[in-house]
Amino acid sequence: MINRIRDIRKQKGMTLADLAEACDPPTTPQTVGRLETGMRNLSLKWMERIGAALGVEPEMLVRSENAAHPQVVATLGQAGPEALASARDAILATDLGGEGTLVVMTIDYPHGEYRPGDQLWLRQLAPEEAARAVNRDVLVPKTGGRFAFGRLIDRQGNLVGLLPPGHGEKQQVVDSPAWIGVAEMLVRRL
Repeated sequence: MINRIRDIRKQKGMTLADLAEACDPPTTPQTVGRLETGMRNLSLKWMERIGAALGVEPEMLVRSENAAHPQVVATLGQAGPEALASARDAILATDLGGEGTLVVMTIDYPHGEYRPGDQLWLRQLAPEEAARAVNRDVLVPKTGGRFAFGRLIDRQGNLVGLLPPGHGEKQQVVDSPAWIGVAEMLVRRL
């Protein structure tokens, strides 16, 4: 197995010392370097420590030698596309770190700026954390196995108000949702 610690660390702009300090408990930059290069065994315990410090799931730190990984080869800035000095591993949707469960909603019919075939990755928040999601697109479970989707515009007590993405649609109000899924990433085929 090849580990991706160095790729993810560099993509997040961290030095060996930064990552070593971010570990809980902290470790040394030399230890992190040995883990990156395979000079030291990357145990499950180390994967959990390094993954938490990098803000990714531990399993994202390793990949099979046979599996090709998408590469970032250029950036698009104000002056146009620019090649990177060296390619690096792309962070996949499944590499997203953070708290809360990730859920995915597929788009089958155009809604606002969303097109058929899009995948919307959402992170579940507790309803008490709704303030973090105001003015963001959210997916909210309703009773009977249904959902409401739209821009979170209000929360009062147990009520959550959503403005659907289509033009001229009425506000939806959901009472006591079990969770609120906040849109975190859009995956779209071209």
